[in-house]
Amino acid sequence: MKLRRKPTAWTPAALVLVALCATSCAGQDDDAAAPATSPSSSTPHGYVEGAQEAAEQQSRLVLSDPKTGDTRVLDLITGKRHRTSRTTGTAELTTDGRFGYFHTAENTRVLDTGAWMVDHGDHVHYYRAAIRDVGRLPGGPGTRVRSDAAVTAVTDRDGRTSLYRRADLEKGEAGSSRTLPGTHAGAVVPYAEHLLALTDTGGATKVVVHDRAGKRVVTLDAECEDPRGDAVTRRGVVLGCADGALLVRESDGTFTAERIPYGEDVPERERATAFRLRPGSDTLTAPAGDRAVWVLDVTERAWTRVGTGPVVAANTAGEGSPLLVLESDGALHGYDTATGEQVSRTEPLLTDVPEAGAEGAAGPVIEVDRSRAYLNDPSGSRVYEIDYNDKLRIARSFDLDIAPALMVETGR
Repeated sequence: MKLRRKPTAWTPAALVLVALCATSCAGQDDDAAAPATSPSSSTPHGYVEGAQEAAEQQSRLVLSDPKTGDTRVLDLITGKRHRTSRTTGTAELTTDGRFGYFHTAENTRVLDTGAWMVDHGDHVHYYRAAIRDVGRLPGGPGTRVRSDAAVTAVTDRDGRTSLYRRADLEKGEAGSSRTLPGTHAGAVVPYAEHLLALTDTGGATKVVVHDRAGKRVVTLDAECEDPRGDAVTRRGVVLGCADGALLVRESDGTFTAERIPYGEDVPERERATAFRLRPGSDTLTAPAGDRAVWVLDVTERAWTRVGTGPVVAANTAGEGSPLLVLESDGALHGYDTATGEQVSRTEPLLTDVPEAGAEGAAGPVIEVDRSRAYLNDPSGSRVYEIDYNDKLRIARSFDLDIAPALMVETGR
């Protein structure tokens, strides 16, 4: 394992997400599209009842003002803004790539955004369908939702986990749930047709693998002290730990855990505790205190600490793309992770910027897909679309009738 420390230079989960493959039924919405073909005795490959398959990614942004409860879904293909029912008291907004989860003090509202992708490895299917409300799941503040193609795991702040059938959510209802035995530290993550849970075992927190029925399959011989943060990548599940990360992988039915240490003592306030990434990427980002960003290259098993200005939000598309950092000057800065040098910068885009390291889930974030990045401006009631491959050029801006303090992207 190696640590690459870059020179300091001035210039976010969910959960990740996961590619989904299942059936969806359209609801009542003027954006609902009829299926391109009808089911028959020879159902076309990739056919999903009630959805339209598209040749390109069908990205949508879910936007919410937690003060008023107003919510919009912005279709990035058509530019159309869709109203949805209000959700008051939303403390956090997360997604699993299709559904938006509005975490309130009482429960979690589920919104089907009608945009998702199915990754078959050698090819990808993109779908669009109606936007509709699904209902509410138990669990207030601190609830973490993680999904795969078959199951959605909902872990409350006390570590209790309920398992829901993914097919029920796709039909527009929450359905019944099963309870995973025990309590867990951090989110329970569906992965490789199993469930990964961090559980206290003999005084140490270790990764326990369950099958989908909840039966314990194996406990991995790797500790994760003070776990915080997780992400699903193509190379496995990354779990944030006090001394770095664990990479949990499955191969031919065997699960392993590999440690990726920082390589040096890192103060608690500079730990990576919440990961941001482009879905499908193997490059993760996380603030490293107030004036730096951690970049974790899962392929190389290497951490890089990039010195920046005061960090408000950060993300990257990975694979040679710049590290994107919103700093306290209101501008978006681009850094070369190989050298640590600032390579691009926008004019100030936000006028009311939170302080670096400010507590709270509401505020500017950077969402990244394969060609564009999106930055929400709550005080300016707009969203910026940035071409990160063209010196952070502002490709489009979307004016809104709400203050979008919460934002996630679906369809990826």
